[in-house]
Amino acid sequence: MKKILLTTVLVAFGIIGFAQSNKEEVDLVQAAFGKDKKAMAAEFIQLEGAKKDAFWVAYDEYETKRKELGKKRIEILNKYVNGYTSLDDASTDAIVKEMMEQQTKTDKLIDTYYHKIKKESGVKPAAQFYQFENYILAEVRSLLMENIPLIGEFDKKN
Repeated sequence: MKKILLTTVLVAFGIIGFAQSNKEEVDLVQAAFGKDKKAMAAEFIQLEGAKKDAFWVAYDEYETKRKELGKKRIEILNKYVNGYTSLDDASTDAIVKEMMEQQTKTDKLIDTYYHKIKKESGVKPAAQFYQFENYILAEVRSLLMENIPLIGEFDKKN
């Protein structure tokens, strides 16, 4: 009974917690770092003159595309959380494959914008962008993983 109650609470938390992707991602970043992501980027990434304007245009484009990928990631997490108690091998495999695909797309997006920023704003801002985005992404992934049950976590006998 305790196991069923705990699973139900975690699934309910997951449904509520991942329902609004963009707002939730913003909340995750603010919970982890205490401030808005763009403000953190502005503090970390060193820019000057015209390079500054070109950087922020590229960064805003990147953020628009990243948020779309984030929505898809949240959809996949919702699928996982909603189906957690009934996951079979096929559905588990499908979810893992979707997550891998999303991670690959996110990594490719960062790579694409690293090169774009390098061309328009220089190597140093591009490298700072790359470091910053990967750091933020790792922290967000960590927070998400801390708040959803691991596959099979509640199948183990205590």
